[in-house]
Amino acid sequence: MNRRDALGRVALLMGGAVIGGDLFLSGCSTDNSKKTDKTGQEVGQKPDDVLDANQVTLLNEVGETILPATKTPGAKAANVGGFMAVMVRDCYKPEDQKIFVEGITKLNDASKQKYQKDFMGLDAGQRKEFLTALDAEQKQYAQTKTQEQPNHYFRMMKELTLLGFFTSEPGATQALRYLPVPGKYDGNMPYKKGDRAWAT
Repeated sequence: MNRRDALGRVALLMGGAVIGGDLFLSGCSTDNSKKTDKTGQEVGQKPDDVLDANQVTLLNEVGETILPATKTPGAKAANVGGFMAVMVRDCYKPEDQKIFVEGITKLNDASKQKYQKDFMGLDAGQRKEFLTALDAEQKQYAQTKTQEQPNHYFRMMKELTLLGFFTSEPGATQALRYLPVPGKYDGNMPYKKGDRAWAT
């Protein structure tokens, strides 16, 4: 699946444009290089410091709640947390990086407020209930959001989960049908209810 197709599918699922999609299509070339001041001291964030290992682990669990393993692998099998770390670092503008990173803290704070536990301490049912409520919140926010207002952190997490999973090897070859060397186009291919969509 090429980048444009993957973004198109995620945008269709999310009902709008994918945050950072323009940079993803162009090869993710934001300027996140180390910056120094006049004295030679580093300023700003280094590229590898956007997310730490604990945050990647948490994002894998968030992703697994969104796309759990069933007969096919879940989001954790595709390491969507690691994918998110790379995408946030390389394809998000600094203001979106900040929203995303702060969103991880907000997610944990909201979990503690509702369940008296952070997200990693919740059971599967609580995680699903919690993220379903967050998803409803981001959808409501999207309906009234102006162009000047910041993006919602959970929308970013959900978009990157879908994009990371369906462009990964387990997502493309086990959740979708994959033909490594496509043949001729067949516009009248037989379809049975329950057949998986094609990755390519």
